[in-house]
Amino acid sequence: MRASSLKNDRRLSNARLYGWRVVLHESEEDTRVYRDVAQSLRRAVNLHNLPFPGLSFRIISMEKVISTDSETKEIRRQLLAWFAKSARDLPWRQTRDPYRIWVSEVMLQQTRVATVVERYLQFTKRFPSLVSLALAREEDVLALWSGLGYYKRARMLHSAAQLLVNEHGGSLPRSSIELRRLPGVGDYTAAAIASIAHGEPVAVVDGNVERVIIRLLGMEPSNSRLSATRLKEAASRLLDPVHPGAFNQAMMELGATVCLPRAPLCAICPVVDFCRTRGEHTARPRQQMVSRRINYAVILRPLEEGKNQSEVFLVKRPADASQMPGMWELPLLAAGEEEGREPILRVRHSITNTNYYVAVFGMKETPICPEENGGAEQDWIPDRKLGEIPLTGLARKILMRLDVLARPRQVRQGKALPGVEEEFV
Repeated sequence: MRASSLKNDRRLSNARLYGWRVVLHESEEDTRVYRDVAQSLRRAVNLHNLPFPGLSFRIISMEKVISTDSETKEIRRQLLAWFAKSARDLPWRQTRDPYRIWVSEVMLQQTRVATVVERYLQFTKRFPSLVSLALAREEDVLALWSGLGYYKRARMLHSAAQLLVNEHGGSLPRSSIELRRLPGVGDYTAAAIASIAHGEPVAVVDGNVERVIIRLLGMEPSNSRLSATRLKEAASRLLDPVHPGAFNQAMMELGATVCLPRAPLCAICPVVDFCRTRGEHTARPRQQMVSRRINYAVILRPLEEGKNQSEVFLVKRPADASQMPGMWELPLLAAGEEEGREPILRVRHSITNTNYYVAVFGMKETPICPEENGGAEQDWIPDRKLGEIPLTGLARKILMRLDVLARPRQVRQGKALPGVEEEFV
């Protein structure tokens, strides 16, 4: 790139210098900074004839890029071979059905894989096709979503299914551009469905992929729009155009199992020879968590028709509630009513950036004042029906801990409950 062309470009410019990307911004500042970096580049990569005299540009970032086709091809080959050998056996990887891939990708957003597996199997058994999901009641969809958190995802999934059945013949679009027009489908989800189900060569960029690219290329993490664009460009350059679905899954798998946020397992990374970081990178500061204490009441009474059956008193969040509208939860304990009582259970529960320290008190069969719970609908729910209604994640957690609600299969088999310490709702 000639000096004159750089001078005439009034916008942010990228100059690729023998495998280095230098992001420049025109400035009246001393050009000595640019000259110094240019000299360092020359010494590092033996640059020659670098046009810098007289330029008034400020270097704002710089990173090594994948500079040769052979290097890019080798990264693709190594990563795909590793994925074929080491990929986790997950149920949504056994299908090319775009509907099931869509369901899995929506469930996996902000939710741990271990938590999703059983929910995915239950959900696709109850709603095996897009049409069956579209015809379902929203409360039935939310009931099967209970415990996954971020319930707006389930509502948007249900709305999109109804839209597709009513206006598009009950089929998902094939291209990522068309998929992005659906309610609740963003760039990531559209790219995942289109590449995995239909082989469209479009790169996915989620948190795991972003971390892999930042470390692989030695990029500086940033929240800017420019940084997001550069990440997407880098992901597109790396993408294997012949096997885009497998490559996208391999990148996500690498970030989830090897290139971990903390203490990455570089010794077993299939592309460590190409990595510019080889370890943790400087991460953006995380949002500070806020703590809040809250008290709930558990009120049980036996059912007349069965000695071993009971029902629990629950309240339903209003339809216009800002969070989790229409979901059933335990009643809040009236202020001061916990004094002199010992809780039967204590749990910690995380919702976005808030840690809730919850005390649960066993109460006798006494009416709960509607005003304490925002005038919400109230009802006695038989324990055998609890799995059929949309419970909040916290209510579900508490009732399972108290053995009122049947636990998932992996817990009954003696395994740890996924997400029990931290679950996003």
